[in-house]
Amino acid sequence: MDRFYLITGTTTLLERLVPLGVKLVQLRLKDVPKEELRNQAQRAKACCAAHGAQLVLNDYWQLAIDMDIDFVHLGQEDMDLADFAALRRANVRFGLSTHDETELDRALSHDPEYVALGPVYPTLLKKMKWGPQGLERVREWKRFAGKVPLVAIGGLTPERLPGVFAAGADCAAVVTDIQQATDPEARCREWIAATR
Repeated sequence: MDRFYLITGTTTLLERLVPLGVKLVQLRLKDVPKEELRNQAQRAKACCAAHGAQLVLNDYWQLAIDMDIDFVHLGQEDMDLADFAALRRANVRFGLSTHDETELDRALSHDPEYVALGPVYPTLLKKMKWGPQGLERVREWKRFAGKVPLVAIGGLTPERLPGVFAAGADCAAVVTDIQQATDPEARCREWIAATR
């Protein structure tokens, strides 16, 4: 699993950044009309295939099965509806979000490809009922997760990476720091350099 995990809310941004050398990218589509979902996912899949990147589709596990996208990310609410047996039959790997011990136990019981912990630092992306988890929590999560890769997310910047990796995270996921950068391409290159 690559140490840099780009998360983008638009296929257009994905198509701009993946060619720079991104190897792991999640397409997190929100409020997209159903008929547009398939088109967006197809564009993302084609871009990732052309550049040797792993595409992870957020939430839409049924669409991933239908379109032969081999990786999905599921939040806790998505896990309530997901058919894990169907995902396994279709050879679709999955990563799962966690925020507390109960959620981590639940996630690990499904034998995920990775577990994500967040927000590590304060985040601007969305209102969350969890406060910043901090680096001690990253250490604790890595102990619990064992060999399952741990993805840190929330408020990360290239400058914070050494502490996050030293605490045990295997991978750093980023949304806002690149999405809101004045030059997303330049910031993405900084992330790639800092994680390789």
